[in-house]
Amino acid sequence: MDITTLTETKDIEYASNLLHTAVKEFNKKNFSMCENLMKEAKSTFKNNNDGANTSICMAIEGFLLYEKDKNKYEEALSLLEDAKYLALYTQNHEAKTFIEYVLGIIYKTEKNYELAKLHLANAKNLAFKGDALNVLDYITGYLDDIQNVSDGLLSNKRDPLVALVKIGQSVSAETNIDQLLRVIAEETKEAIQADRCTVFLFDKEHNELWSKVALGLEDSEIRFPAEKGLAGHCVKTGETINIKDAYNDSRFNPEIDNKTGYKTKTILCMPIKNLQQKIIGAFQVLNKLEGYFTEEDEDLLVAIGSSAGIALENAQLFKNQQKMLEEQKIVFESFIETLAASIDARDKITAGHSTRVRMYSSMIAKAMNLSDNEVNIIEKAATLHDIGKIGIRDSVLQKEGRLTEEEYKHIQSHVEITHDILQKIHMSEDFKKVAAIACSHHEKFDGTGYYRHNSGREIPLGGRILAVSDVFDAITSKRHYRDKMPIEKVMSILLKDSGTHFDGSVVDVFMQLHCDSIIKVFLTENHLELKPEDGEFLSKYTMKDLYDTLKMEPDTLDNTQQNFISLFNTYYYGQFAEDTAND
Repeated sequence: MDITTLTETKDIEYASNLLHTAVKEFNKKNFSMCENLMKEAKSTFKNNNDGANTSICMAIEGFLLYEKDKNKYEEALSLLEDAKYLALYTQNHEAKTFIEYVLGIIYKTEKNYELAKLHLANAKNLAFKGDALNVLDYITGYLDDIQNVSDGLLSNKRDPLVALVKIGQSVSAETNIDQLLRVIAEETKEAIQADRCTVFLFDKEHNELWSKVALGLEDSEIRFPAEKGLAGHCVKTGETINIKDAYNDSRFNPEIDNKTGYKTKTILCMPIKNLQQKIIGAFQVLNKLEGYFTEEDEDLLVAIGSSAGIALENAQLFKNQQKMLEEQKIVFESFIETLAASIDARDKITAGHSTRVRMYSSMIAKAMNLSDNEVNIIEKAATLHDIGKIGIRDSVLQKEGRLTEEEYKHIQSHVEITHDILQKIHMSEDFKKVAAIACSHHEKFDGTGYYRHNSGREIPLGGRILAVSDVFDAITSKRHYRDKMPIEKVMSILLKDSGTHFDGSVVDVFMQLHCDSIIKVFLTENHLELKPEDGEFLSKYTMKDLYDTLKMEPDTLDNTQQNFISLFNTYYYGQFAEDTAND
């Protein structure tokens, strides 16, 4: 059956069958077949936004990775943690059960018996709540393994020390506050042996309580006035509320139950405090699985609240710090853009040059597989590489004709002025690299450049990249006193000067850039739009392909090659295509 023609329901049904078959093959230790079936099932589940079954596939993937190579233990656990997060996110009972089981078996194999017992006990507790096991039924020995977990393990699971250790491990390194709310709620629910748990945070500024709740595959934030509800009462008074019969307690509002169809029976609400004992939120735990919430449950929730309060406050501080850093970054980025714009304002002839140099340099750096941080440094250096022109006389900077020898020496001084300006900024180590790169874009690989006359690897890699980008943009940009240089001649210059003016390895990388990417930079100057079909066609060719095609005899070109050259030149010259077609 063609999967693409199936409805969404049949897609899921088809993928479920694949998943069940994959598990059967796993039990037979036919790992290769299992992996192929599981991957196809996983892809289908993801395409249909079925997070629950996707998490089961990820768990099998982690289990399979571990079974095939025990040395990949850490990698397998990482995959299983991702699967567990997705299962918690989707609130799928079956997925959570299966993942706990897989974790238990891996820890058991690793002879980490304490964690093995803990996870298998979790699986047992989840498995026997009456839910259909579906995929779990296909796991050989699954129920036997869980049945073999002794009753003592279940009591250990509820041991306050075990619960606190588990929650501490879960929240200690988590800095994403939304995920932290989910994890604390889920782990608290399991520790207290309740059906539901929500962790509310107190937004003092707006006098509201808020939390995250999972709705299908989406997260939704809920907010309400801090005076409302039992959680609000806890936050305002600091009291713990333990209700044994919700519908016979005047403090309980059954309105939500009426809307959702959920039946609330028992409730335990407690404030969450930080290290200074200030209330920062509240737990709301619903429906004890057996009996009522006890004093032991209250004591455990107090202890959990201590760890949770610290973790939540740290996460909030981290979030605020990240927000502040992001704001500082935006201010810094705008400062850099303003500096670059100041040059455009003074030198209308080369307006936009720094932006285009940044774009070319970024493409080269990424093609060289430099790190994101290195690319970012090079981009900033490219944006600021001509800032020193602010110190060049207008009569020289804006001169339309050829420069005299004295004027040429004067304009050369802009790179040293760039260095002098940038070094006055209070700089991090990264920004020191920006300054070094920015003032080295006129250095030449053979040492004949300026202003330090460095050569070869003495020139920062970013400076060698900028040198290629700077020259390429200068001779491919339209000026009112000259036209663009024909693209064949441009690339001939780059290749001819490779190893003297330019670092040959950088030129080689530039020649491998795809034509559509280069055209997109041109379009920032001539304001045309790249048609999707033209972009797709040009993306198949590199600048070296273009150069090789241009070097061919015109009468030897086939239709595709002729179209390639014509299309490139149309976008290269923009509205000047007709005037320059015969260059």
